[in-house]
Amino acid sequence: MTEKNTSEDPACSPEETTSESAKVPTAEPPREVAASESTGEEQVPKPQAPAPQTPAAPTATKPVPPREDVPSAPLLLTLEDVSSSSVTVSWEPPERLGRLGLQGYVLELCREGASEWVPVNARPMMVTQQTVRNLALGDKFLLRVSAVSSAGAGPPAMLDQPIHIRENIEAPKIRVPRHLRQTYIRQVGETVNLQIPFQGKPQPQATWTHNGHALDSQRVSVRTGDQDSILFIRSAQRSDSGRYELTVRLEDLEAKATIDILVIEKPGPPSSIRLLDVWGCNAALQWTPPQDTGNTELLGYTVQKADKKTGQWFTVLERYHPTTCTVSDLIIGNSYSFRVFSENLCGLSASAAVTKELAHIQKADIAAKPKGFIERDFSEAPSFTQPLADHTSTPGYSTQLFCSVRASPKPKIIWMKNKMEIQGNPKYRALSEQGVCTLEIRKPSPFDSGVYTCKAINVLGEASVDCRLEVKASATH
Repeated sequence: MTEKNTSEDPACSPEETTSESAKVPTAEPPREVAASESTGEEQVPKPQAPAPQTPAAPTATKPVPPREDVPSAPLLLTLEDVSSSSVTVSWEPPERLGRLGLQGYVLELCREGASEWVPVNARPMMVTQQTVRNLALGDKFLLRVSAVSSAGAGPPAMLDQPIHIRENIEAPKIRVPRHLRQTYIRQVGETVNLQIPFQGKPQPQATWTHNGHALDSQRVSVRTGDQDSILFIRSAQRSDSGRYELTVRLEDLEAKATIDILVIEKPGPPSSIRLLDVWGCNAALQWTPPQDTGNTELLGYTVQKADKKTGQWFTVLERYHPTTCTVSDLIIGNSYSFRVFSENLCGLSASAAVTKELAHIQKADIAAKPKGFIERDFSEAPSFTQPLADHTSTPGYSTQLFCSVRASPKPKIIWMKNKMEIQGNPKYRALSEQGVCTLEIRKPSPFDSGVYTCKAINVLGEASVDCRLEVKASATH
């Protein structure tokens, strides 16, 4: 066994194969083994210690192991994970394990600028994934892995690119507060204080621009911390309006956020106003929009009036959008002045446009011309609107006959039975009210049966209606 160890690849130490030759695993457990990184000084002396004990002659004359006894290179060496202090790699078993069987794998490390490969694990290990721990920030090195049998180590599989240990990078993100996701409005003279949180690791670099240009350091100050960036303007002016862009950059990664700021002030008054016309109790006005709207849109106009006697101003219209209006309900005999204010989010303009001339509401010469009244003649000859109806009654029970008549002047009502007047007969009672004529027959008997007539007479004529009354005799037994 000593001679076989001395003939192996110099990258593997003799102690590693000697200790593993007695116990070779039969399967590859898919587990991760955390092997601490070994420095070059720790690994270099080990393969040189037993060298003087080996006779020089046998070593020089010993033949190279047959190719069939040595395993081929592992397949698909892959970098699985890189953190700030560790590296994890994995691979697949080689296509050829060798006739003597596989003892394990040896992972080796070579730092940048060095030529020596240092074993990471002291002995071959039957795993296909390993984690190298306790690495320092800034380390840069190559990794390779070899399959080992009792005949020696096979050719290594090596990563194409060196591994650089550096702090984990967290992509930058900007979290714009909700109230800044829409246009941020301030008035002239107010302070602007924007605090924008962001994330990123290591600390990213934050820069601000205003409308695509660098900030004016004399007007705008910026303070950037570990987790936020603050933009501050002590006294905002209209020139500070525009789009501000925050860029958070970390190496090749960056995040951007835009904030629209609008600095406004009170608008100017309407440019001019004139009195178009006055008629009756009305006055028509017209004005032109202000030249300065205060850096924002107008909410409308406020129109006021004042009579010459009191000089007090009263609001007629508020937030009125057109530039012409008619003021009504003016008092006759008074003279009026009118003024118009502009209005935006900051309020009314500091001054108003006032009419130069007064609107005089004249007293009109009104002469009453009453129209001649034509009296209507309501005279009408009698006419029955509701005639009498035939009726059947029971002896001993009073009954009534009804009809209605219309006439002017009021007609005289005459009741008759079988063409004979029955006026003054106590058996009958006649009533007439509001044109409704009623004849009550008290406790009628079969003798009271017959034809009853109601006649209405006035100076314009007469009219009559008839009905038949039948009083049924009681049945006899």
